[in-house]
This record gives sequence, structure tokens and C-alpha cells, in this order.
Amino acid sequence: MNSIDKISQVFTECKKRNKAVLMPYFSLGFPDPKTSLNIIECLSKTGADVLELGIPFSDPIADGPTIQFSTQVALSHGVNIQTCLEMVHELRVRKVEQPILLMGYYNPILNFGIERFIEEAIAVGVDGFIVPDLPPEESDKLYNLCRINNLALVYMLSLTTAIDRRKLIAEKTSGFLYLVSLKGVTGARNELSDELESLIINSKQITNKPIAVGFGISNVSQIKKISKLADGVIIGSALINQVIESSNHIDSIEKLMVEFDNARNLG
Repeated sequence: MNSIDKISQVFTECKKRNKAVLMPYFSLGFPDPKTSLNIIECLSKTGADVLELGIPFSDPIADGPTIQFSTQVALSHGVNIQTCLEMVHELRVRKVEQPILLMGYYNPILNFGIERFIEEAIAVGVDGFIVPDLPPEESDKLYNLCRINNLALVYMLSLTTAIDRRKLIAEKTSGFLYLVSLKGVTGARNELSDELESLIINSKQITNKPIAVGFGISNVSQIKKISKLADGVIIGSALINQVIESSNHIDSIEKLMVEFDNARNLG
């Protein structure tokens, strides 16, 4: 089974269980590489269906203060693309079987070498990529390499995306369509945008691909609301905040994931 089919199967199986796909984001290398691996392994055992793992970058333009902090800490430990690939390999050795998507910015990938990046990512068991600063109009090289190798390349569609671009993004995305729930960067929010429901409904009219919603989702009530409308929920800053605020990282993450897992019933 190729990576895109693997991701598709996850959405299908969750739907059969009347559950939205639960997709935690976590920054590789935070708060340090060893602890990061233990936390991600914990996520894989406590409800995660797909794992979105962040490659640290010095200028993460789509990320808010929490994820920026986590990536800066990871960078201070010397974490880079090569380190991240090695960490994915270690997760596979530990029998973490969920689809793994690497979320990273284009400049480090370009500097590393696109062909080399794809080749080494396949070798360690990566299933796809989210590159928030790479628009579909400028992504032909990465897009074609992913298509040839049946890897997911997930594009983002936001509240401010022009109507005429939404179909292009929906057509080119693979694995699922990533909807950005707010106007701005990542980070936990108390309220969801009033425009989100209409964005989800509109997106379902232009694609049959699964739809997952991320950015700003931080609590059970938000997960319940989104699960009634979309196919998947992505949570990042809330998990990283939990690590920042707790002394027992694994226990606190496990407790939060159980709450999130119980909240994701489809409408």
C-alpha cells in the first residue's frame, strides 16, 4: 500500500468508527531530541491516527509564538533535516505505524536538495509533506517527485484564499485538504472563526478528498464542533503548551490526548 492510500485508509476507517481523524502536530527535537521521540511515541499510543511532525526552521512564518518557541529550542539542540529524518527512522524502529507527515518550510528542503530529501524520506518511512510557504503554482518539482513516488503533498486552504484558487489547491493536494481555521498564524485560540463552517461547506463542494482543519484548535469543545463538520482535526500548540507547562511530559500528554480522543465524534 502506498503512502497516499495509507492516509486515505485512515480517514475511511475513522469514518466507519464515526470518528474524525485525530492528527497531532509536534516539533521534532522539542524539548530535546530524546524527549521528543518519547512524546511522539506516546501520541501514537493515545489516539493519534496521523502524525504531523515539524522540521525546525529559523523563520517559521506560519507559526505563532508557541511553535516558534519549540522550533527555536530544537534548533538550539542542533536539530536539522538530517536529524529529523533520523528521528523518523527511530520512530519506525519503535513500531510507530501511523502515517507520518513532515511539516517544514521550503528553504531548508531546497538547501538540503529536493531529490535527496525525497529519497531519504522514503527510506526512513515518511508518508508525505506539508510545506506552508510553497504555493501550488511554484511547487512543480516537489509535486512531481511526490506524485511519482506516491507520497502525499498536502496544501493549505484558508479563509482568505481567493475563490478561483480554491479549486486549484483542492485539485493538487493529496492525502487530504488542510483548512486553516483562522486568519493568522498557529496558536491556541479560545474561539473558532464564525467563517469556518462556511469554509468547510464550500470546500466539500469542490473536492471529494478528506478535509482536515488545523490552526488555533486547543480544547474539547472546538474539537467537537469541527468533528461534526470536517473529516479530521489537527492540534499542535495545545500539545506543545502542555509540555512547556508540565514537569511530567508523558503523563500530561497522555491525559490531554484521551480528552481529545473522546471528543472527536463525527456529526
